[in-house]
Amino acid sequence: MSDVVTLERQGAIAVVRVNNPPVNALGIAVREGLQDSFKAAEADPQVKAIVLVCEGSTFIAGADIKEFGKPPKSPGLPEVVSGIEAGSKPSVAVIHGTALGGGLEVAVSCHYRIALKSAKVGLPEVKLGLLPGAGGTQRLPRLVGVEKALDMIVSGNPISASEALELGVIDELVDGDLTAAGIAFAEKLIADGKGARRTGERTDKLDGIDNAALVAAKRAEVEKKTPGLFSPQRCISAVEASFTLPLEEGLKRERELFGECLVSPQRSALVHAFFTERLASKIDDLPKDTPVREINSAAVIGGGTMGVGIALCFANVGIPVKILEVSDEAMDKAMERCRDTYMMSVKRGSLTEDAMNKRLTLVEGVTDYADLSGVDLVVEAVFEEMGVKQKVFEALDTHCKPGAILASNTSSLDLNQIAEFTKRPQDVVGLHFFSPANVMRLLEVVRGEKTANDVLATAMAIGKKLKKVAVPVGVCDGFVGNRMVFQYGRESEFLLEEGATPAQVDGALRKFGMAMGPFAMRDLSGLDIGLSIRTRQRQTLPAEFKLPTILDKMAAAGMLGQKTGKGFYVYEKGSRTPLNNPELPAILEAASKEQGIERRELTDEYILERTLFALINEGAKILEEGIAQRSSDIDVIYINGYGFPAHQGGPMFYADSLGLDHVYNRICEFHKQHGAWWKPAPLLEKLAKEGRKFADL
Repeated sequence: MSDVVTLERQGAIAVVRVNNPPVNALGIAVREGLQDSFKAAEADPQVKAIVLVCEGSTFIAGADIKEFGKPPKSPGLPEVVSGIEAGSKPSVAVIHGTALGGGLEVAVSCHYRIALKSAKVGLPEVKLGLLPGAGGTQRLPRLVGVEKALDMIVSGNPISASEALELGVIDELVDGDLTAAGIAFAEKLIADGKGARRTGERTDKLDGIDNAALVAAKRAEVEKKTPGLFSPQRCISAVEASFTLPLEEGLKRERELFGECLVSPQRSALVHAFFTERLASKIDDLPKDTPVREINSAAVIGGGTMGVGIALCFANVGIPVKILEVSDEAMDKAMERCRDTYMMSVKRGSLTEDAMNKRLTLVEGVTDYADLSGVDLVVEAVFEEMGVKQKVFEALDTHCKPGAILASNTSSLDLNQIAEFTKRPQDVVGLHFFSPANVMRLLEVVRGEKTANDVLATAMAIGKKLKKVAVPVGVCDGFVGNRMVFQYGRESEFLLEEGATPAQVDGALRKFGMAMGPFAMRDLSGLDIGLSIRTRQRQTLPAEFKLPTILDKMAAAGMLGQKTGKGFYVYEKGSRTPLNNPELPAILEAASKEQGIERRELTDEYILERTLFALINEGAKILEEGIAQRSSDIDVIYINGYGFPAHQGGPMFYADSLGLDHVYNRICEFHKQHGAWWKPAPLLEKLAKEGRKFADL
């Protein structure tokens, strides 16, 4: 039928084969090929059934990203899947790999579905600010019921083939040759006299259930978890149409809601976040043919929470890892921490006990640097103090084999100085994991002045293997993420001196979409960490760069956050729920009085500008200095490491969306009002005056 979709007849079975590498995406050629092939099979009197199968490693994995943002071409996917479903001859989709988005919509338009046990199916469109627009919101509820359809469509998370079988998405699990399995299933349909079974005509999973109550509950849940997010509520409305309207009207309603999502600014931001995550792994000045060192074993120095989390990252992907501690007692505690961390996953049901035990066999506790002589990669995760780092790297230099990569998990110290503690600075790189390391996706890969190209390439590759979003950054105090978050945190504290409360600041930023407010986040990580950085900065900052004093006063009162049960909030024993701290108002009043500030009411808009524009201004400086190679890398770091809402696109995308002239003008006003910290970044000033965006760079 076409270069990417072919039709062949094997006896009474027509086999429609899609071959559009790498993921059989639903570009125009595939849509045309599917439409023509099914029409031809329908018209052939010798064909009694149709089998749809895909070449390569996966079934149809979704839309063609090359067509994103371009005018639609006919036939559209809704037309194609409606044609497949309307056929009079039974059709069978044979699923392997993933059937996602439009791929699953094609599969459920076929009359029957079989799949390999390893396959996954899902409708992830919500993650791009959209909803399934080719019948997914109408047909899936008819297969699995409204409750499960809402869960799948609103979360966007895929399910396994085994679960899909239980729910009724899949009719049979198969193994072996895909085409042979599809033909055998189709021949049995013919032998049993089974004809077309159209998903859109089914109502049995919709009847006799209070679907309206399920929809109302899901609306409330979404509003609580992700207030202001546009597409999830439209997903719910589309699913609601599946049981309140006939199929054709429901499909029309789905397209209307899809159109609303398509023009939403949130969709643009989410698409930006999707594409830039892929782009972040590309290093402009690193030759594509740079060799990569083999990493078959690893070690972590330090068995605290961070060190254990990093070690588990390696064990999770099958890489043996050693944890080095200072004593047998400390080593035993680290190993216990490994088991306890995995046990939490077992209790949640996200890991089987058998899988846990297999992973634990890959983790070994040691107390002697000599035991690290054969490992390929070592990650240092000890206390954030240069003298401690020096001792570790001098020991690694002595004991590790030539060619071993020596990595530091430092979050703010000078990697170039750390590298000089060895005789092989070319083998030193920063691998800045985020806590909890076995959960958080972000990995800042810090490139030192002398880091060799193959070490950098290997660090990026190991990040991908560990299933992290690896972003290359340069050396400076705090690299990209922590350098920027300092500006954000400092301005948040200044807002408390001016008249805000922690709950108001956190509330404004949560409403914006941040995963956590700055003060809840501070309490979680521990106020002593911020105070330590603050104390260090006071020794080097010029006098005009004033710092808030609230952290000092709180630390003096023993308020260090969740670890002491009291910080910006108070926490009941065993609870992480923040409650108002009754002792804090007096501390805030004292800080304001000390600074000569009369406390006043602050608006949420003002709070957002003071905090987010501080991020943006520092991001512009980081770009100009070459610490980040592109503005979108900063967005990737903030979305994946600091809870910045993906539907806002990241701080630099957000600035572009507001208009850099507006952002620059407000920063100039803050500079006049609040002094040296707010001096506009030269790059921001240049772009604003030229009417350009960060995305133009």
